[in-house]
Amino acid sequence: MPPASTGASAVQLPGALPSPPPVASASADTRHRPGDRAFRRANLALFAAGIATFVLLYSTQGLLPLLSADLDLTPGQASWTASVATLGLALALLPASALSDRYGRTAVMTASMLAAAGIALTLPFAPNLTTLVILRGVQGAALAGLPATAMAYLAEEIHPSALASAMGLYVAGNSIGGMGGRLASGWAGAAWGWRWGLAVSAVLALAAALAFRLLIPAARQFRRTPLDARALARTVTGHLRNPLLLRLYSLGLLFMAVFGAVYNTVGYRLTTAPFDLPELVAASIFVVYLVGTVSSACAGRLVGRLGRRGTLYVAIGTTTAGLLLSLADTLAAVLLGLTLITAGFFAGHATASSSVGRTATEGRAQASALYLIAYYLGNSLGGTLGADAYHSTGWPGTAAVALTAMTLATGVTLYATRRAMAVRTLRA
Repeated sequence: MPPASTGASAVQLPGALPSPPPVASASADTRHRPGDRAFRRANLALFAAGIATFVLLYSTQGLLPLLSADLDLTPGQASWTASVATLGLALALLPASALSDRYGRTAVMTASMLAAAGIALTLPFAPNLTTLVILRGVQGAALAGLPATAMAYLAEEIHPSALASAMGLYVAGNSIGGMGGRLASGWAGAAWGWRWGLAVSAVLALAAALAFRLLIPAARQFRRTPLDARALARTVTGHLRNPLLLRLYSLGLLFMAVFGAVYNTVGYRLTTAPFDLPELVAASIFVVYLVGTVSSACAGRLVGRLGRRGTLYVAIGTTTAGLLLSLADTLAAVLLGLTLITAGFFAGHATASSSVGRTATEGRAQASALYLIAYYLGNSLGGTLGADAYHSTGWPGTAAVALTAMTLATGVTLYATRRAMAVRTLRA
């Protein structure tokens, strides 16, 4: 990464780890190590933070059929309660990161989670869709402080020898929160209605946010860094002119568009003919999310064997096969299709996101920020288009939206392959 004097490196976001502060000697290094009480507290605090953030971010996704039934909404209208939160988060990532450079990592993370949890407590009382959507958009923006800051905090405060394990626990909190938020709200909603589903999510997230505040050790390595807006703009513009980074951003957007389209509408499909599953059973479908944990880990090994583009082809093929299989009107085929879609999505996302840091030779924090922005915009776009298509033509419409995204992803990857082959030919 470029030195802080460039100004652009002041913003740190997930996927690009800041260089730890220099230390005079090993004995003077005060970063947290395994066995230290502060190390355990930091790990548990960030685990709780991941849970809080993603419980809130996806709290309405398991409730969309209930929202439609109670408020007389189309799937597209109801899906805005999920899509607008990720849209708000995407738009607030860079500003939240800049605030953390000025006011500190722990301060921004704490304020972010407590503000979002406070908003969550008001959601069950929303009188109509418009109010609910506005509150969810503000909540998503408030949540941006955590993903924009958490990995920078860990990289600064945790000793390099233990950083990988600390990062792993934080990502595990994200995964559990993402699945748990959908399950908790879905199960509570099935039992008592969508307002109670949102209330349960709010209470869980507030408890996790308070646990974070009580556990997180004070930052000892943080150094306030002024933000040079013009240098930051130059760095961001440079990334947007990099063809390889643009391809990676588009792949993140397209894979997430599939995920948003499928998971915003699958609850509707499972609770109607020919399946007619109870709401409680349909909400449990988000357990499939765990497949992504295995798929993400396997993606790294696949890249080692097949290369980045080879792994992307496998991810696209797996996702496409799952979408085609999900068109069948048998529950077993739909469940297997969802499993393949989830596995393919996580493999593609892991491959594209990990490639961003290796591709950007400077300003890696901003490069990763732009990827996350594209990623969450893809969720908002795909979720809304997929739900509108479901309302118009049923599940085949949703599948068509997702298959279009995978066709575009194939085109992007084929173009990259042809360019790589042309370069090799010229060099030969």
